[in-house]
Amino acid sequence: MCGIIAALAQRNVTPILVEGLQRLEYRGYDSAGVAVVNGNDELKRVRVKGKVAGLRDVLNDLKLSGHIGIAHTRWATHGVPSERNAHPHISSKQLSIVHNGIIENYEELRDELKAAGYEFSSETDTEVVAHLIHRYTSEMGSYIHGLRKAVTRLQGTYAIVILNKEEPERLLAVRKGSPLLIGLGVQEYFLASDTTALIPVTQRFVVLEDGDIVDINLEGFVVEDETGLTVQRKVFESEMSAQAVEKGKYKHFMLKEIFEQPTAVQATLEGRLVPDGLRPGCIEGLSDELLAKVSNIHFVACGTSYHAAAVARYWIERYAGVPCTVEVASEYRYRDVQVLPNTLYVTLSQSGETADSLAALERAKTNPNVVATLVICNVAESSMVRMAHASLLTRAGPEIGVASTKAFTTQLAALLLLTVGLGKHKGLEPDAIRAIVNALHQIPDVLRNVFQLEERIKMLAGDFVEKQHAIFLGRGPFFPIALEGALKLKEISYIHCEGYPAGELKHGPLALVDSEMPVVAVAPNDHLLEKLKSNIEEVRTRGGRLYILAEETAAIQPGEGISVLQMPPCAEITAPLAYCVPLQLLSYHVAVMRGTDVDQPRNLAKSVTVE
Repeated sequence: MCGIIAALAQRNVTPILVEGLQRLEYRGYDSAGVAVVNGNDELKRVRVKGKVAGLRDVLNDLKLSGHIGIAHTRWATHGVPSERNAHPHISSKQLSIVHNGIIENYEELRDELKAAGYEFSSETDTEVVAHLIHRYTSEMGSYIHGLRKAVTRLQGTYAIVILNKEEPERLLAVRKGSPLLIGLGVQEYFLASDTTALIPVTQRFVVLEDGDIVDINLEGFVVEDETGLTVQRKVFESEMSAQAVEKGKYKHFMLKEIFEQPTAVQATLEGRLVPDGLRPGCIEGLSDELLAKVSNIHFVACGTSYHAAAVARYWIERYAGVPCTVEVASEYRYRDVQVLPNTLYVTLSQSGETADSLAALERAKTNPNVVATLVICNVAESSMVRMAHASLLTRAGPEIGVASTKAFTTQLAALLLLTVGLGKHKGLEPDAIRAIVNALHQIPDVLRNVFQLEERIKMLAGDFVEKQHAIFLGRGPFFPIALEGALKLKEISYIHCEGYPAGELKHGPLALVDSEMPVVAVAPNDHLLEKLKSNIEEVRTRGGRLYILAEETAAIQPGEGISVLQMPPCAEITAPLAYCVPLQLLSYHVAVMRGTDVDQPRNLAKSVTVE
């Protein structure tokens, strides 16, 4: 959940480290720090609580420079956010490390190291790792052997990069369960949590596998796998541009990414549709024979991805007739799940590194009743994509804002592709398939039409600014859209929101309704509209303030206590993609008016790589 960047070069790496940290800010953090070995072979460290901008100011004043360095943005797990708990951590004025992940047996190791004479200045599990590596390096007389032995003692997940002032032209790193990759320059090398940090300096990368240890110097690098064998890892070239991870004309990344959705969805669909269904082979690793064999689906995901899966359950059960379950990954991985024969396991993740989803996927792969595992993901080189049998990339491009927007709509588009593929093998009529394909081709233009509502949405947002609570309602596939709308508003504006199936109002939530409780209802003109109108009336008669998203044909009139946002016409099956966009814009404008940090909301991280 934190950010790592390290560099070894024949130039001053401090500016590279700081810019890399700024590009990793989207991951979420509460403190930041840098350590370098300077020209006098002295280990120098600077840490601050708060933003990278504050770290940059201190570094500029100190004029800290060096040809080798490590840097980190921390999201607190062990120990409160503070300068002393910030990374990098140092052992015996010699070794410095940065670490993502959690060391589960740190208390046992801490007691052992204290008994051996090591003093601790922080509350973190990371400082334990620094002292452990130093201890074994000293005992064995070898930097690399010391790291190898230390790793055998660690339980948990980690990506660790180590700097040793005694060997100032060498970086060591190890990865287990937390992403780490090497960036390849011209006689210079980098390490980072993801490609975003390094795009200004290289577009060539090597992704490390679990258990890998890498030894880097200016002449090159060597990778050993968890058995100690030297291995060759594939070099890939990123297509991401530096401009793709910049805000451009937009005030926030979130707004930029909302407006990128028509293009992003178009990219998800491009080259994958033919008039009568899917282009063969467009879901990599999932053959027609496997699709035909599927008789059940387990969707497993977290957060926004869970909501996308919950929408897809309605589509697949209706159009393909395949039973689906939708599970939260953090529960699924610890539950005694009963898996029926010929189950397709599908997990969704923007980053492909979500810890709970990764662990659940690993477990699913060993189940004999799982016919295949499919990952729907935005990152081609991610751990999930490499682990699963099959993958469907969303091609959304980098998403920097913590509150997911284009990742959600592109996941929905990808899930509709899966619906079409399954439907064709389960007897869905050709005319119905053609109708879905046509609706998918139209959806980018529908999304562009939704943007014309922004000024009206901005006006309505003013009604929410002083509120402390809100309710979102939907029925059928729009219940998960209501959940997603509530999640967006709560995570960036800090207003307490809940999403409910509208039919559940009378079973408890109606007690919350009064004139101070905004109620947002998603009301497409579908077969459940009349039922939803009854639920809306329940709110209106109790003095609730209603905000309704509906097409003109739904015949819902504004009035006392009722505001109607008129949606553009849209095919029923693709309407969830359209109706989520006004909820994103509402959340954005409420957050801006409340003065919160839209792109980096408090306590949250973009890529949740710890349990």
